[in-house]
Amino acid sequence: MTHHLILGAGPAGVIAAETIRKHAPTDTITVVGDEREPPYSRMAIPYLLMGNVDERGTYLRKGASHYADLAINLVHARAKQLDTGARTVALDNGQTLKFDTLLIATGSSPVRPPIPGMDCAGVHPCWTLADARAIMSLATKGARVLQMGAGFIGCIIMEALAARGVQLSVVEMGDRMVPRMMGPTAGGMIRDWCEAKGVQVFTGTRVEAISAGSPLSVRLSNGQTVAADLVISATGVKPAIGFLENSGVTCLMGVLTDEHLQTNVPGIYAAGDCAEAFDKVSGKTIVSAIQPNAAEQARVAALNMVAFGKGAAPLAELKGVTQINVLDTLGLISASFGDWAGVAGGEHAELTDRQGGRHLSLQFKDDVLVGCNSVGWTEHVGVMRGLVEGQVKLGEWKDRLMQDPTQLMHAYLASAQGQGAWSGADDARRR
Repeated sequence: MTHHLILGAGPAGVIAAETIRKHAPTDTITVVGDEREPPYSRMAIPYLLMGNVDERGTYLRKGASHYADLAINLVHARAKQLDTGARTVALDNGQTLKFDTLLIATGSSPVRPPIPGMDCAGVHPCWTLADARAIMSLATKGARVLQMGAGFIGCIIMEALAARGVQLSVVEMGDRMVPRMMGPTAGGMIRDWCEAKGVQVFTGTRVEAISAGSPLSVRLSNGQTVAADLVISATGVKPAIGFLENSGVTCLMGVLTDEHLQTNVPGIYAAGDCAEAFDKVSGKTIVSAIQPNAAEQARVAALNMVAFGKGAAPLAELKGVTQINVLDTLGLISASFGDWAGVAGGEHAELTDRQGGRHLSLQFKDDVLVGCNSVGWTEHVGVMRGLVEGQVKLGEWKDRLMQDPTQLMHAYLASAQGQGAWSGADDARRR
């Protein structure tokens, strides 16, 4: 009987386990997770902070007996070491588990900045349910909260904090908000929007030190000192793959995989935030830490794990990695797709309506839209995704978009549908 071992109890791990069970009813499945709570979604934590859901509302599956009913064994532990030769994983609870197939779905862990005072009471990341409990106890109405980091995750947390009625300050090292998702104009518009909503924003600024006390004293690189009842560290994440050191599994930024989500070691796969998979739009391997990618990678990996266990050829292939971020920052919707910063030798069209709070930036390579940014232009989100992911040849419509970027829908109707391209834009319009 094949034993499928899954490291990680987030969305990728759970979806993989369920997919394996569907296609291999009698195989053994073990899921290892390092948190005591039932498997849950980190993306639901902001909704917990807002009070929209309780802790149970963050659980990936609500039935108390869901995993037992599927004969999925849940183990509370953390992977310490992988032995590819012996096909075993050593856990921090003293167990060593043998496997026939292995899925590495350990996700990401928060980056801890090397700042004096990070161990002070009242300084927390916002990554786990335990973090959320600590934050909720301190982020009461009127509390002074300083958040380090205004990236994608930081802006989502900021939305939740604002809903709690705190006095919020945000410190971002980059020269603009969401610098890895937005260009200078778009990032600047998001900053202006936040400041108009009463958030104090420091860009191009670092936290240099945090001093203990009530309140905490936070020294910034611009010479200012800010008092805070709570400091939240949202300075980014990195794939949680340290246990793979010296294992023989090839890792770059994440665990390198092929189109079947298999690593360089047969029968060992990776999916989700820790996996580095091929993106057909950019033509390179990337780590794309968003849940839709985790779900699809998990499905593909699971089907191929079942096939491997049966000695059969791979059953599924990853079609590509979606580079998409859609963000709600205090009511302002922004989006980025693909190579939003442009490519070498490409062309660029941009339209900005500052008074209306709208911005659209299109990046082309020849007559293909390879990336885009938008702020406040929600009607084009589905079309932008369709054109970028479909790698649609726009022909003469490329020149029209260079003159008027708002003609995206007309360009899609004229070009994409005739080429039988991705139809997500149609779905978006119907919604």
